[in-house]
Amino acid sequence: MKKIGLISDTHGYLDESVFKHFEDCDEIWHVGDFGPNVAEPLAAFKPLRGVYGNIDDSEIRSDFPEQNRFSCEGVDVLMIHIGGYPGKYASSIKSEIYTKPPKLFITGHSHILKVMYDEKLKCLHINPGAAGKNGWHKVRTLVRFCITDENIHTLEVIELSGR
Repeated sequence: MKKIGLISDTHGYLDESVFKHFEDCDEIWHVGDFGPNVAEPLAAFKPLRGVYGNIDDSEIRSDFPEQNRFSCEGVDVLMIHIGGYPGKYASSIKSEIYTKPPKLFITGHSHILKVMYDEKLKCLHINPGAAGKNGWHKVRTLVRFCITDENIHTLEVIELSGR
């Protein structure tokens, strides 16, 4: 079993409570728009996977890919910052989604927390919303979940205080 802490759109602001919320996690996955001074403390805390977002600089872009496809506990995971969601996938990812759908598709960018199941593709989509203070979101959010024996379970949404 792996317990995952999922975060996105920090835009250079890393709330100290993230460390408390992710203390029992095995890995942290960041879905882009890190901004400065976010990747290093997360990577020092737990193993970090991620993708760069549209605001990320050359340093983040050299450390993280635009798209990350990997397997976790037998689950095929596809992560990209701008990817859309079921029924409205981004044109840049549409071909891959439809020809080789992952079991778990993770995006960021919209600052809108969204968990949806694409019945047609048998794929769970998660957007953890935004954990940073910049943007149009009203509530800062994180997501925690587990993956065991090819199953995604125990998904929790965490609301961070204040904007």
